[in-house]
Order: sequence, then C-alpha cells, then structure tokens
Amino acid sequence: MKSLIHDMSNKILLFVFSCCMVFHAPAQQPNQPVAPSTNTTPQQIMVQPVHEEAIQEESAQPKRKPSNQGVFAVPDVQRKTDEAFLKTPVLLPIPSSDKIVVKLMFRLGSICDPPGKEGLTNLMVQTMMDGGTIDQTRSQLKDFLYPTAASYYASVDKEAVVFTFEFHKELTDKVLLPMMKLINHPRFDEADFKRIHSNTLNYVEQVLKASSDEDFNKVALEALLFRGTNYAHPVFGTASGLKSISLSDVKEHHKKWITSKNVLIGLAGNYPNDLIGVVNKNVSMLPETAPLMPEAGKPRQVKGLEFEIITKKGALGSAIYGGTPFELTRSHDDFAAMMVANSWLGEHRKSYSRLYQKIREQRSMNYGDYSYIEWYNAGGSNMLPQPGYPRSSNYFSIWIRPVQTAKGLREQYPELKDLQVGHAHFAWRMAMREWEQLVNKGLSKADFELTRQFLKSYIKLYIQTPAKQLGFLMDSRFYGRQDFINDAGILLDALTVEKVNEAMKRYWKPGNMFVSIITDESEAEPLKNSLMKNTPSPMSYSDELRKVLDKKILEEDMEVSKFPLKTGKAEIVPASEIFK
Repeated sequence: MKSLIHDMSNKILLFVFSCCMVFHAPAQQPNQPVAPSTNTTPQQIMVQPVHEEAIQEESAQPKRKPSNQGVFAVPDVQRKTDEAFLKTPVLLPIPSSDKIVVKLMFRLGSICDPPGKEGLTNLMVQTMMDGGTIDQTRSQLKDFLYPTAASYYASVDKEAVVFTFEFHKELTDKVLLPMMKLINHPRFDEADFKRIHSNTLNYVEQVLKASSDEDFNKVALEALLFRGTNYAHPVFGTASGLKSISLSDVKEHHKKWITSKNVLIGLAGNYPNDLIGVVNKNVSMLPETAPLMPEAGKPRQVKGLEFEIITKKGALGSAIYGGTPFELTRSHDDFAAMMVANSWLGEHRKSYSRLYQKIREQRSMNYGDYSYIEWYNAGGSNMLPQPGYPRSSNYFSIWIRPVQTAKGLREQYPELKDLQVGHAHFAWRMAMREWEQLVNKGLSKADFELTRQFLKSYIKLYIQTPAKQLGFLMDSRFYGRQDFINDAGILLDALTVEKVNEAMKRYWKPGNMFVSIITDESEAEPLKNSLMKNTPSPMSYSDELRKVLDKKILEEDMEVSKFPLKTGKAEIVPASEIFK
C-alpha cells in the first residue's frame, strides 16, 4: 500500500509540475510567445511557441481532417518530405525574450565517416568548436565572449550535426559574426587538433571503459546490433580509426560536408528582422556543393536472444542493455501509440513504470530499469530527451542498470557464500517476462488513460527553453514534420486502448533481442552457462530481507526464475577488444 501511495503521489506531482512549467513560466523567462516578424517571406515557416493564449483559443480552431497515415485513421499532421520543406529556415520569434538562439543543422554524422577513419566527423566538430577561428585563438575567443555571456556548443550523432549559438539580443552585432567564423572559417590549428585528438583517443581507449559501464554498455549494444554497417561504430570513433586521422583529413571532411546546400537554419528569440539574412550571408561563404548522404545502416534481425558478455576486471555489477529492430520513427503516426506502450513499460527515470516497479521498487536490485523506442542520448545525466539526435534507423531497447554480481553478493552476505551467478539472469528474465505479458495481455483502459494523460503533459516539458523548442522543431523537419511535439499531442488525443494494444502486437516481438552485458571477469563464464542452458535463476536475498518481503513477491520470484528464454548464442569478449 505504501508503494502504491508513493507511486500515485509521484504521478500527481509530476502532472501538476508539468502543467506549471509549460503554461506559467515567469515573465523573465525567454520562452514566452509572440507575434511573428513582419518581414517574413512565404518561404519562411513561422512556428508559434506554446502559450496560454493559444490554449484559451484552441476550442475556436478548426479541427484537422482525418488521415490514413499509419495503421490507424488519425488527424492530419501535415507531413512533408520535399526538399524545399526540409531546408526552409525554422523561425521561432519570441519578442518578449532578451535572448537569441541560432542553430545550424547539417545532414552529416558518424555514418559519413570513411571506412578506416571512424570518428572523423566528431573529431572535425570538436576541432571546430574547441579550436578558435581564423581571427582568434581558442583562448582569445573565450576571453572575448566571457563578458557577453554568449555561448556556443555542438551535438554530433549518427545522422545530424547541430551547432548552437546563444546570446543577448543587444549583443547580436558584437558576438554573432565572431562565433559564426567557427563554422565558415575555423582555425584548424595543428596544436589544437593534437590536443583534441589525444583526448578523444584516451576517452575511447581508457575513460569510457573505466568510468561508466552504462555508457560503455549502450554503445557496445549498437556495435552488436548494427554490426557490419555504418551505424555500428560509436560517434566518437574507434581507436584504430582515430589513429589514422590527420588534420588534413579533418579539413577535407569540413570542405565536403559543411556546405551551404547541406544545412537547415533555425532562429529563436527576439531576433531583428534582418538576422535571417545575416545568417544566410555567413552560410553562403561555405562551399555550394550538396554532398550525398549515405544510406543509414539497418539493425540486424535476431531470433531469440544473442548475448555478448563483455568482461571488465573489477566491475562492481552487471550492466545489461538489449535491443531489437524497430521500424517506426517520429515520422510515422503509429509512433504515438508506441509512446504510450513504452511509457507504461519503462519510461526513462520514471518510478511509475512497470520495469522500475518490479526490479527496483519491489526488489531493490539496482538504480533503475527503463525501455526506449528511440535513441536516448546521455540517459545517465538527462532526465528528459534532448534535441539534436534524429535518426532514420531505429531500434527498441531495454536498459537494466547494473545489478549485483555473485562475487559482490558473496562478499556482503555470508549466507550467499555458495552463489555462482548474480542478479543479471533473474533481472533479464523479469524484463523479458514483463515485456511479453504486456504485449499478450495489453494495457487496461485505466492504465492507458493515465499513461496517455501523463504523456500529453510530459512532452511539453521537452521544450522548456527557446533552444530546446527550436531544437525539437528542427528535428521535426528531419522526420518530415513541422512540429512533432504538437503532432504528438494530436495523435495521443486520437488514440484508444484498442489501437495501442494492436500496435504493440504489430511492432513488438517479445523475446527477440541482441543483449550486451558488461560484468566482472568472475561472473562471465557462470552467467554464460546459465543463459545457454536456460538454468533456473532464483532471486538471491539476504536472510534479513527475505523475512520482510511480501509473500506474493517471493511467489512471483519462483515464476520468474523459470521463465523460458530462447537463448541462441552467448559469447564472452574482453573489454580491451571493443572499439579497437
């Protein structure tokens, strides 16, 4: 009862919080709505921010016509895929704001890395953003911008690179052009390149594997899931790929991909009417070529479960990340139905989700357990999805944050001195069982309604700042949409529990996944044998904890421990062999 009350309290507080954050931001916040610029041309699409006036007038707006996009008949969300729409500047005027945000999204990513030079795109972007301009060194530029509080940063992913510049409206003439030179006239100094190259290589060879099993786990899964494709290697590259990259490679990559015909421009805030012209003029200084984006690699199909157990000396737990091909992206209207299903199963960092309740809340096995229907960048540090990571190749995944190994449990509890396998096998069985039961039984109407209502408020939290709102609008263009957040609200309104349950059966095939497990050397072989033989994996508790556990939990443990897993393959690989 205590857990139920706590869970419902969290839902109510989060719902209230989401409404307050979106619709009642303080006046000084830079995400207030305003009228569009008067100098807008018909080719420039204006997008209005979410605000109270729009909510109040919503009932007076004409209803959208029905469409058959996707499996179900849904409201028309006006999707477009023509080149003019995809490249038309995204303008988000906010006159009440003192801030201006400029974003440049290039159709370029790690899939554009030449074979043998994995990591080139990321290294190029880092050298641009952390290396100064033709007029100023890195230190000079930072010293120049410090009194203005202006900032710049970039995101790099598989299929998109986004540069962002943020500054006060009154300092536009002073700071914008010096920052834009990072794009059209980067310094590309040999000393800067060597510094950034060395740091990146050290991250791949040492830091990643030593500091975060969770981040290591996620990119290791992608290497397994996309093996043999341009999606397989991490965005930051491989050790051998980085070692083969020179500064001349970086310069040539910049010349090929950072071009005036390969960019989407976005503006947000209280910008002057002529700013789009200023940005266009700076972009026009880039080469006029239109590079051909390579086709994105597709995830491998899998029957049953295939495990890659990565051994790491001294690992404190077993981190588990499984993935399977998922044909939908935000471009497809059925994505909204799967948002509901996924949210109920394992919404990121939400304690109400099923996996979290079963594995962490009831059994205290780890810090959290989540599921995803698209890539979630830096999940360990981000409570909300971040813009700038759109992808055309997708997969569904389940993330079990590290659970204890047998070695760790034996050291803590004398009564478990004979334990051979830690919690990984049981935790994965629990996740697979919950996924299968959800698809087979479907959501109840009550769970559907509560989850849908939560999502309708929650997605508005994605766009709390002008930079994030602009970012999601630009991501929307990647998917052929004008405003995914708005579209998602419309699509969620049109859903029924029957549609969600039908969508789950169509798009999810429980029990079929590639699974990456990072664990201690002592755990690997016993875990592999247990998985391959489908050995029962009873949950291990200390004697004191077992005494106070609810009888129903212990009974469920017995059922979970024998839940059949269709394991077809399990291999053990040393961590040193990954991303060589």
